[in-house]
Amino acid sequence: MDIGVIGIGTMGRNHVRVYSELKDVGKVYIYDVNGDAVKRMREQYGEEVIVSDSMDFLLEKVDAVSICAPTKYHFEMAKKAIEKGISCLIEKPISLTLEEGEKLLEDIKITDDLVVGVGHIERFNPIVGEIKKLITSPRYIEIRRHNPVSLRITDADVVSDLMIHDIDLVWNLFMNLGIGYEMHSFWDTDLCKVIARFGNCAVSLSASRIGCKKIRSIYVEDDEFSIEGDFMNQDVYIYRKPQKYREINSRYVQENIIEKVLVNKVEPLKEELKLFVECVKEGKQFPITAEQAVLNLRIVEEIKNGGKGKRTN
Repeated sequence: MDIGVIGIGTMGRNHVRVYSELKDVGKVYIYDVNGDAVKRMREQYGEEVIVSDSMDFLLEKVDAVSICAPTKYHFEMAKKAIEKGISCLIEKPISLTLEEGEKLLEDIKITDDLVVGVGHIERFNPIVGEIKKLITSPRYIEIRRHNPVSLRITDADVVSDLMIHDIDLVWNLFMNLGIGYEMHSFWDTDLCKVIARFGNCAVSLSASRIGCKKIRSIYVEDDEFSIEGDFMNQDVYIYRKPQKYREINSRYVQENIIEKVLVNKVEPLKEELKLFVECVKEGKQFPITAEQAVLNLRIVEEIKNGGKGKRTN
């Protein structure tokens, strides 16, 4: 199977690297308007990658494509790939605006034989699956995603760039949307705080691009235990309630039971792209659908509008 990568910035270069390592991938075609970036890739990979003079040329040659260009180009590039009958994996967010995402969704719905997925990569972090299996009756979920200042992202605010990862996890994976939710938010371009309630579970999300420390953490309080997870180190700890308290010098001492979950640590991007290739080969749906990605954009818009209100499903 021949694969294309459109846009070879930081994420696109990683897509090229991973595709070049997968045994089910034959030729890797690349396209970017930045001639210097193309030159560097040619020097690094030699004949392993084929440089395309245009996006149209690339789409004529490949069986599937990763769209890794800046977000403002996602809509037109994905639309062109779909019109040409090419399966595609679109880096998150699916599009720059909710309106574009909904239009793209309509185009996707009329194609039965294409695989169209969206690269919400945190779904492939192994701690996410472990936590999903562990929680039964969550009462509180807190996710923090903080970054130092970055010059890499220029066309997306902190909600669309960072918090959208955790919006995807909460709204599409951890919560039962059938019960509806209430939400309140504060945000500016580089900082956002969201408080939401799903039934009897409170959710706190924070994202920042002004921090001095990189943080990727999740904390869950269930009825019988608490969970602490680190997305970067791929560590998960379970804190179970003590069976009793004991008194020492008139002070109560809590004896917690702490368990470390054995996590099979992997590179999430490699797992994501392996599955995408498998889905294209077998004609099955990629687990992160365009519908879910558009829902994420809808929540992004609600947050940026203040998040005040209540939605019941």
